[in-house]
Amino acid sequence: MEDNLFEVMQLKKQEAEITALLAVNEKTESFGLSLSYEEAKELVVLRNDSLKSAQRVEFGEGILPKLIYHFCDSQYITQDNYMQTLTDLQDIFYQFKNEAEDNLTDDELFTFMKEQFEEVCTGDLEYLAGTCLEKFTEAIRAGYRGYKQTGGSGEFSQFDDVTRWDRELYLQVLKEIFWD
Repeated sequence: MEDNLFEVMQLKKQEAEITALLAVNEKTESFGLSLSYEEAKELVVLRNDSLKSAQRVEFGEGILPKLIYHFCDSQYITQDNYMQTLTDLQDIFYQFKNEAEDNLTDDELFTFMKEQFEEVCTGDLEYLAGTCLEKFTEAIRAGYRGYKQTGGSGEFSQFDDVTRWDRELYLQVLKEIFWD
């Protein structure tokens, strides 16, 4: 009897989560993104797998609606890659929530992830996880707390040791190649 009650409660919770994800379509449709019922259901299942893998527990609505709201306006997300990107982003979120030893709030982590995804990673999730978040959470584990004043925004430049494109240097090299 107790097992049946637990299963019914789990199904009701899952259905509420699916409904919440489908409600997010109202905002995301303006960006050309939407989830079908089947995709929302799959995301909930994958989220549960991701939570188990990260050894995390989530109460309430969960991060998916918030994750979608943060990333739906990305120039790098299209309907074709929407489902896979959401799946990967939620895995990355839980992984780095752990890596930061829960020192970051969800919003601080979302802000940092979105900013890097758009500005540094140009939509490359591997670079986001393997470089940007890795360096940032390493600094947090070492005691860095400057992100608390910024909410996670504008933080990566102080940890970024990769030289980015420099317009003046580019023009100088072109000049040397073609005019010397």
